[in-house]
Amino acid sequence: MFTGIVTAVGRVAAITPSAGGLRARIDAGALPLDDVAIGDSIAVNGACLTVVSKTEHTFDVDLSSETLACVVAFEPNAPVNLEKALRLADRLGGHLVSGHVDGIGVVQRVTPIGDNRALAISVPEALARYIARKGSIAVDGVSLTVNEVSGNAFTVNLIPHTLASTSFDRLRLGARVNIEIDLVARYTERLLEKSPT
Repeated sequence: MFTGIVTAVGRVAAITPSAGGLRARIDAGALPLDDVAIGDSIAVNGACLTVVSKTEHTFDVDLSSETLACVVAFEPNAPVNLEKALRLADRLGGHLVSGHVDGIGVVQRVTPIGDNRALAISVPEALARYIARKGSIAVDGVSLTVNEVSGNAFTVNLIPHTLASTSFDRLRLGARVNIEIDLVARYTERLLEKSPT
């Protein structure tokens, strides 16, 4: 479980094919790895991935074919948002994020507003029903508040701190991003499906 508060921006140092998908080596950047053990989870652009090996400044993760079908493809040298798994004693500054990417969104519009930047992102119709104005959403692992919803698109506002602390300064028109809808919406739908008539 994660909070959607990115603690470092790393980069994809290497990608190698493996029997079940890919292995990616992530340069952790400013993310300290001294307390990370093999088997721990780290969110990489919002995808909860298991550390399978590590050095002082890098860690390796395996991406299964299922993961690769759900997330934006990892590109060599691409910046990635990083967050270690939530500890029970941590502050929950964002919202509860599972690290299970629901789908891929596409940046439709980037609008500078003073020092801020507004992003309009379209999502598959199957995900759009879970997105609500003033609700929470994770975009590339970053907890954001939805400002507006229109059809299968939503708008979020990026403040200067978010732009400086994440990989979002690279986002341009047409960029693909990992989307995780709010857990509450997902479980509410499931409860309503199973409620007695």
